Amino acid sequence: MSPTRTRTREPDQASAEAVDLARDALIAVVGATQVGAHLGVQAEGERIVTHLFESADPAYAGWRWAVTVVRAPRSKVVTVSETVLLPGPASLLAPDWVPWHERLRPGDLGVGDLLPAPPDDGRLVPLVVLEGDDAVVDWFDPEADDADAGPAEPGELPAPGRSRVLSAIGRDGASERWYTSEHGPRSPIAHAAPAQCASCGFFLPLSGELGRFFGACANAYAPDDGRVVSADHGCGAHSEAMADAVAARTATPVIDEFGYDLVELPGISVGETVFEPLSRGAD
Repeated sequence: MSPTRTRTREPDQASAEAVDLARDALIAVVGATQVGAHLGVQAEGERIVTHLFESADPAYAGWRWAVTVVRAPRSKVVTVSETVLLPGPASLLAPDWVPWHERLRPGDLGVGDLLPAPPDDGRLVPLVVLEGDDAVVDWFDPEADDADAGPAEPGELPAPGRSRVLSAIGRDGASERWYTSEHGPRSPIAHAAPAQCASCGFFLPLSGELGRFFGACANAYAPDDGRVVSADHGCGAHSEAMADAVAARTATPVIDEFGYDLVELPGISVGETVFEPLSRGAD
């Protein structure tokens, strides 16, 4: 059995030679200033050819005008089928469309916006199936509800109980995000810190597994106050940071014991006063 051969379609000669017809049709649509040089032809089918022209529009650099012409069977007349602007091999294209839930980034949520977590969110796991790596202690224990509160309404969750908590995937994602942020060990302020947050009195470790690596800063004067920081983060507001004590130096008064000042007093003229030396030498 012989291998399959692919035959390149040759463009229809009459349609391929209709360059002026394609250019005139294109100029009638977009204007002469938008049409550049003829770039070539492409065979689209039986007696169907597309002429390519360079786009002269600076906003569409690298794009090409495509004018498709066609000839009817046993006819010598070539007619224009359509004109369209198409991207070329080196043209600038817009990025592929991405669904909104994939474009969303931390900090995009504004006042009044709602972002419900989908039922199949991998970051969450139902509280009733906590086991293995997902087993965490739920501080909001539904069984600790006030007995006087009465049973929950149909479809209503017991307060303050939760139906879902963080899964292992959710915790790993949060850990990586926090650790690589400006509140982790690689930030410039952490490199210049005198010590790490783990040894700071203002460091409040998180509960559960995350408490081994993260905590909240409770120092009102620290730049990370109220934020989650890694245990090996740090700043200049560390509780044990001591400023270099510089001993206060008291300036010793300088007393001139060899000179004196002349002071005018009422009834006494300095110019008329005769001064005697303080000590006399031997005669």
